[in-house]
Amino acid sequence: MKRLSLLTLSLTLCLVINFRALSHSPLAARNGMVVSSSQLASEAGIQILQQGGNAVDAAVAVAYALAVTYPQAGNIGGGGFMLIRLADGTVTVIDYRETAPVNATANMYLDSKGEIFPEASLRGAKAAGVPGTVAGLCLALSHYGTIPLTTVMKPAIDIARKGFPIGLGLSKDLERLGADFKKYPSTARIFLKNENPYHFGDTLFQPDLANTLEQISVSGAEAFYRGPIADQVIKAMQQDDGLITHLDLAQYSPVIRKPLTGTYRGYTIYTMPPPSSGGIILLGVLKALESDNLSETGHNSSGFIHLFSEINQRYFADRAFFMGDPDFVDVPMAGLISQEYAQHIRRSINVNRHTPAREILHGDSLWLARYGTVLPESDETTHFSVVDRWGNAVSNTYTLNDSYGSYYVIEGAGFLMNNEMDDFSIKPGVPNIYGLVGGKANAIEPRKRMLSSMTPTIITKDGKLFLILGSPGGPKIITSVCQVILNVIDHKMNIQDAIIAPRVHSQWLPDELVIEPLGISDDVIQNLSLKGHSIKKGSFMGEVQAIQVDTKRGMLFGAIDLRHGNSAVSGY
Repeated sequence: MKRLSLLTLSLTLCLVINFRALSHSPLAARNGMVVSSSQLASEAGIQILQQGGNAVDAAVAVAYALAVTYPQAGNIGGGGFMLIRLADGTVTVIDYRETAPVNATANMYLDSKGEIFPEASLRGAKAAGVPGTVAGLCLALSHYGTIPLTTVMKPAIDIARKGFPIGLGLSKDLERLGADFKKYPSTARIFLKNENPYHFGDTLFQPDLANTLEQISVSGAEAFYRGPIADQVIKAMQQDDGLITHLDLAQYSPVIRKPLTGTYRGYTIYTMPPPSSGGIILLGVLKALESDNLSETGHNSSGFIHLFSEINQRYFADRAFFMGDPDFVDVPMAGLISQEYAQHIRRSINVNRHTPAREILHGDSLWLARYGTVLPESDETTHFSVVDRWGNAVSNTYTLNDSYGSYYVIEGAGFLMNNEMDDFSIKPGVPNIYGLVGGKANAIEPRKRMLSSMTPTIITKDGKLFLILGSPGGPKIITSVCQVILNVIDHKMNIQDAIIAPRVHSQWLPDELVIEPLGISDDVIQNLSLKGHSIKKGSFMGEVQAIQVDTKRGMLFGAIDLRHGNSAVSGY
């Protein structure tokens, strides 16, 4: 088994200062590849591929393993989206996004004066939406997998029961959040050692989680949504003012959707439809950029960054007004991703001057409707990509929303609950934890799915698999995925160079252009300031997990993102 992780890759983030001076090679393999945020999880997926499983089997194994080894975002108490492309060209989406409990109301996090209760939508039992991960993974395996659930879940169960050594990132997290975790005894019991932080190299045992996973492996989603695990969830909700009921769990169902499909310079792009905003914005930005010669404009030049930022601002303004759960609101998807609308966006941009956010309005509903019928359809997230020997591919992004979700562990069950209720528009015009502003389309309603930025994406060329990718990072997911695509297609970078390259981000509100702390030159920053941009040096953005396919040579190339030190790629 070939593998590549932070421990075995002799690269550091300082290379992004002048990343083009060197070329960094991705890991190569022929038979199968997994890229995830955990070495143990990537190896669990490869183990399933080596046993004859396909990409979906491996993806389910990876997802459950991440629930053990990557508690920041790997989960069974959250939700997400799985994009599957089968070797015969069939592409489908499994939407296992969380839903609002049946007793949820639009103003549930507001006081009598209409002001937001501090952290009410972020911490504790009441911040949680109805989890979808277990139902989504079981649906994926039953429809597209080939190996029994007991087999694909065995690696995760073994890791939870036997324990695993705590890495540097996890140890720092547990030390930083120790005081917060102590507010929830069930959480402190799992993630603190005698009320003290775990240290690097300590072994983390999770017997409660192992028992929970074992029940799921034997009885499937039934154990989680109607069986003994459901009883544990509801008991905890009743004790700690949560809203989730037995009815919520019993009635939860993942949704199989059609992917959004678009083209860019001869490549076909399959990505996520609502309730994710990611696919619409990604396809829109790419279409708006297609008329420009980006290789001539220059990689991360002030001209490119200005154009990229201005286009993103306009699509994010549309996100705030139009986008929500398509089962509850009419989202003009076809209009938003149309070439005509992209050209309209492109024409609205002054190439010499930044347009202030206050002057940017969402697109006109009637104008958008002319170009297509309405289709009836955080910062801590984690993504993984899988390709098998037959050419099946999975791009999966799932999350608890914020890092460690609501900080609330279900007593006796050993897993963290999400805080996805904050992804609704809690109060129109008031930003959520990621600074995203929303309106009526994303207001809280019972059983409604909250709007997301997750953007798992698969790209083909001439009908053949080419690129599988996605990222964590809240709204920065969308811009991170888009920039990697541009780096590969327009700037002809290999996938490892494309991921290492410095990133920028803009999202309408707040009205600022965020750049990574390394890699963008001072003269570019000065030129952007002269164009009117408010520049903010932020932290590193995203953690793209990607696989590039070379069908001519029969090779798979997996690349890791060094930004947060978690990525691990395995292949054979």
